Amino acid sequence: MHLNLATPADTELLGVRLAATRPQPAVLALSGPLGAGKSSLARAMLRALGVTGAVRSPTYTLLERYAVPGGEALHLDLYRLGSASELEFLGLDDASDAVLWLVEWPERGVGALPAFDLGVELAITGEGRSADLRAASAAGERWLRRLEAHRVS
Repeated sequence: MHLNLATPADTELLGVRLAATRPQPAVLALSGPLGAGKSSLARAMLRALGVTGAVRSPTYTLLERYAVPGGEALHLDLYRLGSASELEFLGLDDASDAVLWLVEWPERGVGALPAFDLGVELAITGEGRSADLRAASAAGERWLRRLEAHRVS
């Protein structure tokens, strides 16, 4: 699915729709260059799930945890990771109650993370952004179908 995100509000709306249609549990891979909107999309999803406090980008901490309905959401930013083996120091072994994984720079954690359900490739396009969504599992296929039923653009 390809979407044009002309404004930041469009990116936020995509986050809201992704949160509303997600399976549980769900693992979302967020890819794209610096400044493409990965953290903004993750923040919009977390807000839509009821997170009211500070929603920090995990650029330096690598991991932020949030209480959401049904369990915990994990927001990872793997940009600063040297190798996937470094993930063992983040304490992800106790993430069994995670109902949502939001993973920025997912290619840096391959083999050390749960399998992705859906991938979102964000790109900078002139003044706006674009998003290409692709399913990576049966749950991801269902997620895309529900998202299409709630058409974003």
